[in-house]
Amino acid sequence: MADAQPIWNRPARGARGPAPSHSRAEIVAAAIAIADADGLPAVSMRAVAAKLGTAAGGLYRYLSSRDDLLDLMTDRAVGELEPYHDTSGDWLDHLVALGRAQLDLHRRHPWLADVIQRPSAVGPHALSFFDRCLGVLAPLDAPTSAKFEAIALMTGTVVLFSRSAATGPNPFAGLDPTAHPHLAAALANPSDPGRQDLFDHALRGLLRGLLTP
Repeated sequence: MADAQPIWNRPARGARGPAPSHSRAEIVAAAIAIADADGLPAVSMRAVAAKLGTAAGGLYRYLSSRDDLLDLMTDRAVGELEPYHDTSGDWLDHLVALGRAQLDLHRRHPWLADVIQRPSAVGPHALSFFDRCLGVLAPLDAPTSAKFEAIALMTGTVVLFSRSAATGPNPFAGLDPTAHPHLAAALANPSDPGRQDLFDHALRGLLRGLLTP
C-alpha cells in the first residue's frame, strides 16, 4: 500500500537498508529522461532502475510507488519555470508570459499533460507557480475564486494547445471541403495578420473575460 503521507512530507529515503547509491533527484531525472524519450507508459520502477544500473527493489527505499515517482517528475518539471521574472507592469502581459513559459515546458515534456492535473502532483514548485500567478493578479479587484479559476483555465489552455493540431500540421490537409461552404471559405483565406499567435490571442481573451468587468 502506498504511504498515506504526500511524497513531499516524507524523508528522501527510508531509514532502513544499506547506504543509498542514488539520490531521489537522480531517480527522478532518470524517469524524466525515459518519459521524454519514450513516453509516460515507458516509465516503470524497473525501467528507471535499469537506467540507473540498480535493482528495481532498491528504488522502494526512496519511493512507495510509481505514483510517487510521477508526482516527483511533475513537480521537477514545473520547477523548470523558475526563476520567475519581475511581476511589475501590466498583469495581463505577465500572466500570458507565464502561460507561454508553461506551453514551452509542455512541449519539452509532452507527457506532462497526462499528469499535471493529478491532485497529488501539487508539490513545492507547483505552489510556487500558483503563488507567482496570484502575485501577478494581486492588483486586480477580482474575487479570489475568479483568480484561481483563471490560473486553472490558463493551465487547461496550455494543455489543450500542447496537444492540439493548432500547434501542428493543418488537420484538413488532403481533404476536399467543397461540400462544406463555410469551411471552404475559411480555408481559402486562413491568414489574419492580427492573430498570428492563436495561443496568445486565446489566452488573453480568456483572462480578460474572467478577470475584468
